Formats: sequence, C-alpha cells, structure tokens
Amino acid sequence: MPVARPETSDARVIAHVDMDCFYVQVEQRKQPELRGLPTAVVQYNEWQGGALIAVSYEARGCGVKRSMRGEEAKAACPEIQLVQVPVARGKADLNTYRSAGSEVVSILAQSGKCERASIDEVYLDLTDAAESMLADAPPESLESIDEEALKSHILGMTREDGDDFKESVRDWICRKDADRRDKLLGCGIIIVAELRKQVLKETEFSCSAGIAHNKMLAKLASGMNKPAQQTVVPYAAVQELLSSLPIKKMKQLGGKLGTSLQTDLGIDTVGDLLQFSETKLQEHYGVNTGTWLWNIARGISGEEVQGRLLPKSHGSGKTFPGPRALRSLSNVQHWLNQLSEELYERLSSDLEQNKRIASTLTLHASAFRSKDSDSHKKFPSKSCPLRYGVTKIQEDAFNLFQAALREYMGPFGTKPQGNKKETWRITGLSVSASKIVDIPSGTSSIMRYFQSQSTIPSCSASGCPQEHVAVTPSASESCSEQKSAEAAMPEEDITVTYTSPDLDNSYRDSDMVPEKFPCQDVVSCLSTGAMEFPTQSGSNRDTPTKTIGRKTNNSKEKNGGMPSIVDIFKNYSATPQSKQETQEDSTVSLTSKRGNLSSSTSHSSEVNQEVEDRRDTEWGYKVGEIDQSVFDELPYEIQREYRSLLRPNKRPNAGKSKGGDGSASSSIAHYFPPLKR
Repeated sequence: MPVARPETSDARVIAHVDMDCFYVQVEQRKQPELRGLPTAVVQYNEWQGGALIAVSYEARGCGVKRSMRGEEAKAACPEIQLVQVPVARGKADLNTYRSAGSEVVSILAQSGKCERASIDEVYLDLTDAAESMLADAPPESLESIDEEALKSHILGMTREDGDDFKESVRDWICRKDADRRDKLLGCGIIIVAELRKQVLKETEFSCSAGIAHNKMLAKLASGMNKPAQQTVVPYAAVQELLSSLPIKKMKQLGGKLGTSLQTDLGIDTVGDLLQFSETKLQEHYGVNTGTWLWNIARGISGEEVQGRLLPKSHGSGKTFPGPRALRSLSNVQHWLNQLSEELYERLSSDLEQNKRIASTLTLHASAFRSKDSDSHKKFPSKSCPLRYGVTKIQEDAFNLFQAALREYMGPFGTKPQGNKKETWRITGLSVSASKIVDIPSGTSSIMRYFQSQSTIPSCSASGCPQEHVAVTPSASESCSEQKSAEAAMPEEDITVTYTSPDLDNSYRDSDMVPEKFPCQDVVSCLSTGAMEFPTQSGSNRDTPTKTIGRKTNNSKEKNGGMPSIVDIFKNYSATPQSKQETQEDSTVSLTSKRGNLSSSTSHSSEVNQEVEDRRDTEWGYKVGEIDQSVFDELPYEIQREYRSLLRPNKRPNAGKSKGGDGSASSSIAHYFPPLKR
C-alpha cells in the first residue's frame, strides 16, 4: 500500500492493452484452420481431458468456461477444438507465448512509455503523444477519424434515441468546448485505435484497451468490452463506474482485505466506501491502507507507468493437486531440478540478449500436514544469493526447501509423536530469480562493477536459518552452512571464483582480479556458470584457500584496483630444471612454506634469489589429467595465460625424459621460478 496520499494528475492519458484469449490466438496463428472455431488450450496432463487455460470467445458462447476440464468442455460444446499447451520437463512450456507477447510490446512501445505487466497485458503512458497531437493536429481539425476509433465505448456519453453510435463518438471526440482533460482523452482514443490496428496487421493478434487518466481506471475499463474493442473513462464518469463495481473486482481487494470490508463494514461495491471518512478507514485498517481505500473510492491513483519492457523477475513453478502431491524429499528434489533448469534457461537468455543478471533466488511452496491441528500453517518462503549455473541453482533450491521444511514441521520434524507419525505433502513448488540489474556496458573495471551492487541478501531469517536441524541425512547441511565455504573477502579483497572441479574444487583468486575486464568476458563467465559473486562482507578465516601470487598491501593498488594477473606472473622468469627433476613421476608438486617477501630496492641487474620461505602445504596434480573443461570456464585472456604457463618449454633432452606412463614429467616449480627481488 502507498505510504502517503498519491499525487493526482487528471491530465494524464493512460492505456491498458489486454490481448484477447492470447494463448488461443497464438495457437490459431500456428494453425490458421482453427480461426473462427470454438477452441481451447488445455494443460499437458490427460486427466479428464486436461485443464483449460484459455478459451476462445466462440467456445464461451457455447457455455465453455476456464474452470472446466477437457471432457466437460466437449460435453458442453462437442465441436470444440482442444489444443495442448507445449510441454517441457513434465510441465507447461510458455516460452512460445512469451515470445509472441514480446512482438506486441515492441509495437506498443513506439508510442510512449511502456510497462509490460504480464505475458498478455501492457500499460502505456500516452500523455506526451496526446499533448503533441493536441498541439499540432487536434481532433476537431481532422477531416476524418478512423473507423476503429469511432467504435470506442465512452462511459457517460449522452446519446439521443435514434442517434448513430459512431456519429455520437465523433461528436464527443471533436467537441470544441470540451475541457483539456477530455480533449487529451480524445487524442488518446485515436492513438490507441491506430496502435491496435498496427498490432493486428503485424502480429495477427487482436487486443482490447481501456483509456483513462490513471492505471487503475484504465485496467478496469479494458475488460468491460471485449474482444477487439476499447473503452474510455472520462473524468466525469469515474463515480458512475465505481459506484456499482463489486469490491472484489478491484485490484488488491480480491483477498482478505476485500473480505474484511464486506464482513466488518458491510461494503459490497467500491462506491460504498464513499460513506466512510478517511479517518474512519484509517482507524480500521491503518494510516496507509485507510488512505489508499479513501483514494480508490474516488478514482484516485498516483501509480505511474514504469517504462519497463523486460520482466522484473523470472520464475518457474508447478502444482501437484490432490493425489499428485509430493510426499518425499527425492520427489521434491526431482521437480526442483526440473524447475531450476527452466529458470536457468531463462536467466541465460536474459543474460545473453539483454545483458542482465539476477542476484536473489527464492523458493515458494504450498503444503499441508497430516494429523495436525495447525495444518493451515503456511509453508515459509526462503531466499538466498543466486549463483549462476544450473547445478548451483538446483543445489541451492533444494537447500532452501529443506530449511523451509524444518521450519514448517517444527522442532519434532517428521519423527513419530506418540502413536502418531506426522507427514507432509507438497502441493505446489516454484523457484524465482529477482533483483535483476543491467550489466554496465563497455569495458570497465570488474571491481567497480561488483562494488556498485547493492548488498546481496545472505541466508538469514528470511532466507536460510542459521541453526542446523537435520530432517534426513541428505538434508544435513543448511544453505548457510553450504555458503560458509564461499564467504567473500573484505571490500578491497572481493573474491571472483572460477569453478575448477579437478583443481581442488575451486580456485580462489582474491588477489589477482584483472584491473580491466571487458563486459563480454563477464557475460561469458556468467553464462557458463563459472563466476560466483561475493555474498557477504568479512572473510571466512576457517575456509582453506589456495592463493597464487602476493597479498596486496600497497595503498596505491588498493585505490587503483587489483593488479592484473599478467603483472603477477611478470615477477617470475623461467629457469632450467635439473635432470633429476625431469626424471621424476608425472605428478607435479609444489611445496611452499609461509613466509615474508621483503621489498626489493636493489638495481634491476641484481641476481635473482630463491624465495626465503615456502608454504608447508603440498599440492599435486598430473598435467596429463587436467580436465579441458576447467579452462573452458575461464575468460579467454586468462585461459591463454594459464595455457602458456602449463605448456612445457622445449628443451634438447625433452624427448629423453618420460614418466612411467610415457608422458613428459616436470616440476610445477619450473613454471614458477624464483621471484626477482
């Protein structure tokens, strides 16, 4: 609800465009022979013919409703054509409809600020276009007005018996004595009619529209006359519209608040709200909600068109009604994997096409418990930072579910209590990605990009609980515990992690972030799931990491960005290896001891000295067994550097030294010779 009374502007021109039976129209465009026939789109499941999700107006005329199933629809209308919605991963695939909706949006967005509200509905702010038209070519000066505009339904328009409908509309639009608000609406009528014609011509889709002075009224008007028509709400007709409008038909009043208004205040229509003062409504529902109710009763809404062509979030969900409810963690995990795959596909497409990334993963579920008086308890939603990569999303979604399940089931979990064994059933699952932001265009410092992000929510009370309460052995790790190994460094040591399963699971390079990082490289890393974002401030000192290079303590480097990986390796120079080293096993090992490297102030010609101390941990791997996919996940520039480091230098006796498996052997120390002092 709004915090304060919204500012009103009666001079705005807002349109709400709503596609007519959109899913049916998309299918009819693919199969033109279905046009004009009673048609319905049904869900993928076959039980009783599948659930109807879209019904054509021809089928509605035969008594078919969306609440029916396929068999019921055929009983009501034997000639109905049932088209199955596309299926992917065992659930409905709406990508075809999303793409078709984008075609419509691209046309509508050419005339003003455009907000895509869903797959098949759009808000338009046409104020500027109407103002321009009123100044350059006002309706009263037009020699002719398009036939489509003359079909408009204008609420409150007076018309004598016998008057021609279209002529009455023409007279209303062309009135010279009309006030500025109505003149702007007249311009809006002509503009929207032209847009609807253009959509029909270019996409073959018909649409209906509502035209008013704010979003709330435009939304109400768009559904009043369908299909392929438009309805106008002049300022003088607002009270007429709202006086008889059922309270449940108003946006945000279809749930508990609307029920409370009916039962507590005896309100049945929006017009009934006019009998209560703003103070009285605030006493019942609080300051903000009370003010909002007082405003909508008078047709006042300060909500603006957002100018958004892309969705604010991505989601994938599925319901499991009745006997299909999920009863085990393995079934839940299976479906979460399917939903996560679909979500990642949409995220990857958004990343590639729109250069946008999401930062928050949220899990929602609906459930019920057996043998429990508190069976109405709501299954909690959980959120955590989103990690790109389908496997990571699957893992995090399942961890979020287990955390929510522990909270939902309470301290006793699923253990028997006396003679009762409490069980749970999942009737709905969904995963969504939100807080989507644009990746900065052009080439810039990757550090500046990460530091510009708002704080990413970590697993908390609203996300993953910090306590560890096991439900099953497979659920022994909470989301927060899983993330502990990935805690970010302090701001000046922000971590960029490249996944390397064959190199000790992950390669953490907190000291060698390239100072300049092309945007396309960021996109490449994200799209392959190779990049992880820092999720919380402070370092995790209990997490073992392997860092190659030196710690950045210089204030100049802190202020100017982290040193390039190229600069790090410039400190090393190749030196010949001994014959004994080349005859060792093909396992390459590096043993180093923790120590300090003193600053060098000597002349550049000073002889290189051995590093004074080496780390006491030993890290070994076989050169021939390095997985090629490890390098494929890294940006190209870093791939090239690492490949050059791991490629053996050609030596005269290179062919004479072979390991037991026939592969050339050499110490990794060969590639990291003494540091120049």
